[in-house]
Amino acid sequence: MNLTNPLVYGAPIFIALIALELSYSKTRDNKKLYNWKDLLSSLSLGIGSAVIGALMKTVSMILIFNFAYELFNPIVDGVRTNIMGWESFGYAWYIWIFCMLLDDYTYYWFHRQNHMVRFLWAAHIVHHSSDNFNLGTAVRNGWFTIFYKPFFYVWIVIIGFPPEMLVVCLGIEALWQFQLHTQYIKNLGFLEKFVNTHTMHQVHHAQNIEYMDKNHGGFLNIFDRIFGTWKELDESIDIKYGVSTPPNSYNLYVILTHEYKNIWNDMKKSKNWGDKFMYIFGPPGWSHDGSSLTIKQTRKKLKQEKIAAD
Repeated sequence: MNLTNPLVYGAPIFIALIALELSYSKTRDNKKLYNWKDLLSSLSLGIGSAVIGALMKTVSMILIFNFAYELFNPIVDGVRTNIMGWESFGYAWYIWIFCMLLDDYTYYWFHRQNHMVRFLWAAHIVHHSSDNFNLGTAVRNGWFTIFYKPFFYVWIVIIGFPPEMLVVCLGIEALWQFQLHTQYIKNLGFLEKFVNTHTMHQVHHAQNIEYMDKNHGGFLNIFDRIFGTWKELDESIDIKYGVSTPPNSYNLYVILTHEYKNIWNDMKKSKNWGDKFMYIFGPPGWSHDGSSLTIKQTRKKLKQEKIAAD
């Protein structure tokens, strides 16, 4: 069955919506919502990501997803059968829903690990590196994330879902993620109980200590709620967007590589190989001498200081 990635149709819509939000903010609402140089950097990163993504789609489908699908779901007596014994999945409507749920679950852990493993964060930080939150930021994607993302999702085709079905589900997820990057859509009422919404994604992009490493979900927020990473937007908190270690540049090379440079510099601080390993694969902020703290360590320290003050 030949299926088209929804992002093929989404790209021109992305551009149109960015132009609409940009025009509205500059003429009627908030002239500071968009910074021209920042927007140019975001669009350039988005174009590069789209080009690399188009190439990697072929690699993902042929060398990873298709290979895994054929290996674990061979044709036995004319029927595609998983090596565990069940018939591989077809294209019934309920199979599509199940695939989307598995995609969303995987997205949560993929996204969360991008925030918890510093080497992965070095690629993902590109998306968070702007101190603006708008639809332009939505296309500000790191180029290196694309190379390891398929390995998080390959298990879905291994258990029997067709590779093209998974690719479509990934595209649908990306469409939803794009439109979350706007401040113009407020609380969605009942939907806030189970859907990952615009206010929740504002929390995710904030560098306020209360909000960091929260709301990693794709379509749904149930996995954030289950695994303890959900946080509701507090209107009394003045949000500061961006990251604590920004690139401080509009240069694409600097934006794409600055955190790798930071990792390298931190590795040179200790001769211990265990410390070097932690600087690469430990959580962002980890240090062997306490000169910098992880988010969990920072929250714990602030809590202790508050208790001591009381």
